[in-house]
Amino acid sequence: MLSYMYPFWAALTAMISAQFAKPFYHWLLKHEWKWALMKASGGFPSSHSAAVSALALAVGIQENFSSTIFAVTLTFAMIICYDAANVRYYAGQNIKITRQLIEDIQELTKTKLTDPIYLTKIKNVLGHTWVEVIGGVIHGLVIAGILFYLK
Repeated sequence: MLSYMYPFWAALTAMISAQFAKPFYHWLLKHEWKWALMKASGGFPSSHSAAVSALALAVGIQENFSSTIFAVTLTFAMIICYDAANVRYYAGQNIKITRQLIEDIQELTKTKLTDPIYLTKIKNVLGHTWVEVIGGVIHGLVIAGILFYLK
C-alpha cells in the first residue's frame, strides 16, 4: 500500500508529524510545553510546507523529476510556501493591528464597543515566517526520503 500511494502517504505523514513536532520545537526554544500547538496554524515547522514539499519530492521520485506531474506538484508547492510566508503571514499581522486599534479606541473614548463584529473570535496566528516555511520544507523532504526507503 505504501509503495502504491507513496506520494499521498508522504504528504500526509509530513503534515501530521510537523503538527506533532510543534510543541517539541517550542519546548526547545522556550522551555515550556504548549500541547495546543499540535492543532494550531502557524508555528515551526509549517505543516503546509511540509506536506507539499513531501508531495513534490515523492512525485518526483515515483514519476520522474522530468515528468509533467512533478512540474505541477513543484509549482503547487512553491505557491503554497509563498502563500504561507507572505499572504497568510500578513493577514495575521493585520489581525493583530486590528485588535490593538479596537483596544485603543475603547480606551481613548472610554466606551465599550458592543457590536458583535468587534467581539468576533479570530485566530492570532494565520501564517508563517520564512524560517518556519523553510523548516517545513526540510521536514517534508526528510519524511518523503524516509518513507521512500521504507516502501
